[in-house]
Amino acid sequence: MARPGYLMSAWPWRSAAYLLSGVVTGVVVLVGIVASAVVGGVFALALVGLPLLLCTALAGIPVAAVERHRLRLIDPDPAPGQHGAPGEPGLRAWLTTRLRERSTWRELGHALLFAGLLWPVDALAFTAFLLGPLSVVATPLLRAVFGEAKVLKVWLVTTWPAAVGFAVLGLLLLALGAYLLGVAAGARAGLARLLIAPREADLGARVVELARSRVRLVDAFEAERRRIERDLHDGAQQRLVALTMTLGLARLDAPPGPLAEQLAKAHAQAGTALAELRELIHGIHPKVLADYGLEAAVADAADRSAVPVDVDLELPGRLSQAVEAAAYFVVCEALANVGRHSGASRAEVSGGHRDGRLVLQIRDDGRGGARAGEGSGLTGLADRVSVLDGRLSLSSPPGGPTLLRVEIPCGPAS
Repeated sequence: MARPGYLMSAWPWRSAAYLLSGVVTGVVVLVGIVASAVVGGVFALALVGLPLLLCTALAGIPVAAVERHRLRLIDPDPAPGQHGAPGEPGLRAWLTTRLRERSTWRELGHALLFAGLLWPVDALAFTAFLLGPLSVVATPLLRAVFGEAKVLKVWLVTTWPAAVGFAVLGLLLLALGAYLLGVAAGARAGLARLLIAPREADLGARVVELARSRVRLVDAFEAERRRIERDLHDGAQQRLVALTMTLGLARLDAPPGPLAEQLAKAHAQAGTALAELRELIHGIHPKVLADYGLEAAVADAADRSAVPVDVDLELPGRLSQAVEAAAYFVVCEALANVGRHSGASRAEVSGGHRDGRLVLQIRDDGRGGARAGEGSGLTGLADRVSVLDGRLSLSSPPGGPTLLRVEIPCGPAS
C-alpha cells in the first residue's frame, strides 16, 4: 500500500475480492453450522446425533482450508496447515488424531467466529469502501436515466452540475476506499492467519524438528566414530601386530651385525606405531565405553591421568550412547586440562543420575583461574554438551579450587 502505483495495481481489487468471498463463505458456514447444530440437537439422544455433533466439531478443518486458499489473494506468504499425519491408516486413526490436536479446536473457533462475526464485518467493509463510492460515482448516470438521483439515500440531485460534482467526490472517495479496503482486508487476513496458521506455531514446529535433526546428527556422528574405531581395531591394528611379531621373529633369527640392528630399530618403531594407534583408537571411541559403560570408562580415564584422580560415580545402568560418549569426552578433556594447566596434586570425578539428568563434577586443587577461550578447550566442551541440551558451569577463582559441573538430560538408565 505504500507504493505509488497501489491505486493502479490489482491489489485494491484483490482486497475487494477477498472481502466479498469472505461474505459468501461466511454465509455458507453459518448455514452449515446452524443446520448441523439443530439436527444434532434434535437427535442428540439417538446414535444419529453423535456423527452430526462430530461433524460439527470437525467443521473448522474445511473452513480453514478454504481460508488458506482465500489468503492467497492478498498474502504472498503461504499459510500451511498445522495438522500432523495419523500414525496408522484408517478413519478411526484420522479422527483420533484430529480430535487430539490443538489446531483442530483452534480452527473450529475460527469457523464459529467467521460465521458469527467476521463475514458481517467483511460485508460492511465491502459496502462502505467500494459499493458506496461507486454509487456516488454513478450519480450522473442515474441522473440521465431517472431524471434525478438520490446519493446514498440522503441527498437528492436534480441538476447536472451537482451530479458531476458528486461524481468527482465519488472518485476521491473511491481512491480513499481502495486504501481502506486494503487495510480491512489486511487486518482480516492477519486475524485469520493468527487463528489457523500462527507463525509462532510454525516456528515452534521448526525448532522441534531442528532439535530432532540435531539429535539424529549426534547419533550418526557417534555411530561413525564407532565404525572408525572398529575398522582401525580390527584392520590396521591387527596388521601392525602381525608386522611387529614378524619383525621380532626376524630379529631373533638374524645374526649379529648391521642387519640385526636395523631389524631392532624397525621392531621398536613398529611397537611405537602400534602404541600410538591404540591411543588414537582409544581417543576416537574407547572399547571400554562401548562394552562396559560410562563408569568403567571414567575409571579407565582416571587411571591414565597424569594427576591422581578419585572417582565417585554411581549410575544405575547404561545411558544412551550419545550421552555416554559426550560425558566421557568431557571428563577426558577436563582431566587433560587439569594435567596440563592447573598444577593440581589431586582431582576428583563425582556424580550420578538424578531426576532424569546425568550430573558430573570434576574438581581439582590446582591454581584455578581457568577461562573459556584461552586454549583450555572449555568452549568445545560447552558446545558438545549443548548439542544434547545440557549445561556446563565452571567455578575457578584465582588460587583454586576449580569445579567443572556438567548436566545432561537423559532418559532412565537401562
